[in-house]
Amino acid sequence: MRHLLTPVALALATNLFARADAPATFEVGAFKFQRPASWEWIEVPEGLRAMRKAQITVPAKDGGKPAEIIFYHFGAGQGGDTQANVTRWVSQFSEKTTPEKIESKEAAGTKATFVSVTGTFQSGMPNGPKTPMPGYALLGAILEDSDAGSVFVKMTGPEAVVKDAATAFSELITSAKK
Repeated sequence: MRHLLTPVALALATNLFARADAPATFEVGAFKFQRPASWEWIEVPEGLRAMRKAQITVPAKDGGKPAEIIFYHFGAGQGGDTQANVTRWVSQFSEKTTPEKIESKEAAGTKATFVSVTGTFQSGMPNGPKTPMPGYALLGAILEDSDAGSVFVKMTGPEAVVKDAATAFSELITSAKK
């Protein structure tokens, strides 16, 4: 029994220390964001860091599949314009269960475009094979910055998880500092 507890205790301690190192605030492009404490910081895999600047997991209340938030920043003049990204995000959904919603408002002292869509998410890398994920939703935001480059924030996951996190997602974006 003693030998079994040591690996378990070590695993628990490692997990606690990993979470303790997770930043409460983080910067992407010219913007500083405050991560909700219940959302788990995920280290971006090294091979994806050129595009992905931050990644967060939003847990499901029932312990089910979480949602994922990815922050992208490509630099000034890179990453495409707002409309092209909105169109691409919406096109990642087939069999939409609700019409997409697109609205612009002020956030972090700049124009922010918010996108929401639900239906069957076609998960996968651009130009690669896709896996249909029915019952999914996307909440996205594009914070425009012509100097340092826009920041693209995209949350995808099971519709119930995304819906539960919608207010916190909006606050994450609108409370960002430039």
